[in-house]
Amino acid sequence: MKRVLSGIQPSGQLHLGNYAGAVRQFIALQEDHEMYLFLATYHAMTTSRDAKLLRENTRQAAIDYLAFGIDPEKAHIYLQTDVPQVHELAWLLACVCPPHMMDKATSYKDKIARGLPASIGLYTYPILQAADILSVDADLVPVGKDQIQHIEITRDLAEKFNHYYGEVFKLPEARVPEDAAVLPGIDGQKMSKSYGNTIDPFLPEKQLRKVVMKIKTDSTPVEAPKDPETCPVFQIYRAIAGRDDPGTNQLAGDYRAGGMGYGDAKQRLFELLLTHFGPARERREELTRDAAVVDRVLKQGAAAAQARIEEVLIRARKACGLR
Repeated sequence: MKRVLSGIQPSGQLHLGNYAGAVRQFIALQEDHEMYLFLATYHAMTTSRDAKLLRENTRQAAIDYLAFGIDPEKAHIYLQTDVPQVHELAWLLACVCPPHMMDKATSYKDKIARGLPASIGLYTYPILQAADILSVDADLVPVGKDQIQHIEITRDLAEKFNHYYGEVFKLPEARVPEDAAVLPGIDGQKMSKSYGNTIDPFLPEKQLRKVVMKIKTDSTPVEAPKDPETCPVFQIYRAIAGRDDPGTNQLAGDYRAGGMGYGDAKQRLFELLLTHFGPARERREELTRDAAVVDRVLKQGAAAAQARIEEVLIRARKACGLR
């Protein structure tokens, strides 16, 4: 059984983009893989200085994972904060990391260009990320195409360490699923919290419908044929329902036939979201009321992660003469 690791920064409510691009594949992978899913609380400190907000977002992300369908009996969900051994591994990797490896990391440049304050933490972010991955002997790391460089850096650092100290770290592979969708937001750009254009499937019904109705469309008349491939409403519908779903095919046909307005398409998307996420919405309400369940899941996940990480850490210490 292959081991999979992934992490997400707790930067706010998980949205449809998170679900379609990542969470849905985690739900599938947990059936036949050993899963480690962590909430990157230390990484979040590179972009946030609000302690109260970080606590709230971390709690919310854990609840959302469980509500969407991550099964704690099949996947280990834990806080990065609860496995401090990862920091020791990050230091060991930093000691073999040449400066130019961090200089070439595009994520640092991109975040600085977006106005985030420069810091050593942000600059060395890829080293801690590499430690997260290598700490559990991960075989596969699900990522989007824009994250492949981080896996390359992780492999480079592991190879550097192995060159000096022997075969300590397993080299992970990036898993870039072809069917992972990049959803447009309500403004047509990539759905992202930083753009403020997300759709939260857990919103109260009236608010959810209001957000869906705000999705940007063109001015094609109702009676005219429309191209579903260029419409954000259809793209979101297809990503959630699936390409082969009868509703997807019916909606695409109605676009091309003409006589259907965008308001009708948005209403169908709204109804799909209520149906598709109905069970998740109910689970989320239950989890929000029962804090003990979430605490127990995170404690259980941290214990499993610590056991795995301790094995790797002992191996690394011994290799470089610290044990």
